[in-house]
Amino acid sequence: MRAETQSPESRAVEEGLEPDLSVSIGKLTLQNPVTVASGTFGYGVEYAQLLDLNQLGAVVVKGIRLNPVPGNPTPRTAEVTSGMLNAIGLQGPGVDGFIQKYWPFLSTLKVPVIINIWGTTVEEYAEVVRRFDALGGVGALELNVSCPNIKEGGAQFGTDCNLLGQVVAACRRATTLPLITKMSPNVVNIAPYAKAAEDAGSDALAVTNSYPAMAIDIETRRPKLANITGGLTGPCIKPIAIKLVWEAARAVKIPIIGMGGIQNAEDAIEFFMAGASAVAVGTANFYEPQTPLQVIAGIREFMKRKGLRNLSQIVGSVQLTR
Repeated sequence: MRAETQSPESRAVEEGLEPDLSVSIGKLTLQNPVTVASGTFGYGVEYAQLLDLNQLGAVVVKGIRLNPVPGNPTPRTAEVTSGMLNAIGLQGPGVDGFIQKYWPFLSTLKVPVIINIWGTTVEEYAEVVRRFDALGGVGALELNVSCPNIKEGGAQFGTDCNLLGQVVAACRRATTLPLITKMSPNVVNIAPYAKAAEDAGSDALAVTNSYPAMAIDIETRRPKLANITGGLTGPCIKPIAIKLVWEAARAVKIPIIGMGGIQNAEDAIEFFMAGASAVAVGTANFYEPQTPLQVIAGIREFMKRKGLRNLSQIVGSVQLTR
């Protein structure tokens, strides 16, 4: 009797094979592809009692500028349909305050720490990079060139290819650490911006940041945010974010970290199929801190069910023809 051919799925189940979830972001290796989005996870210490941070792929902290930043006036957040508006204004302790207050805890983690940084000039970006390069133990630096919630710097760098290239190049000269450029979604075509970041020396891209948006309280006739406008995040932006990841992935060869509305493993897998090599959970951290760990478990189960051994079998695998 002729033996039946066994499918990869059934073979994986029978052999009890564990898929390899590790991924490389430049010189940085993550044990799994799930990180947290900057600005949604504090400095890690705030979540340390809610989940095991060492199970994550990496911890990404709030944006740090050279000097302390007070942030915007309150109210700074507002819930909207399928999402959230925020206008925190990149409040932070500055480089020295961060190193003194938060780095002692973060440096004890077994997973990489990615520090999100920003500035209002090319020179400030480079100086912040130099300071963290000298710190030792930093996993990577994420260059925030796309925050819509501050009145100077930030977004202007992410929507001008020339300025974007200048910032990334200056930071590249200042460090050998992996550089991740957090791209702005507020451009007509993300491809040339992605290519500009790659050409200037970025090791990876983070796609995408929040969208400028606004909500009004009809009883008071006032904006729901003191800043009037804020950044829109959450499930409502996921289809747009996936499109941007797909477009960026076709333009560059460097890895992409996809983000925007991820609530479960299915959402993350969509980003992988669009071309992302890793993902970041953001808004979901506010209402279900266990979400990143649930996403990791769900990805592992999906891969086992499909008989997949590593993430490269998913990344960019979307089928465009029917």
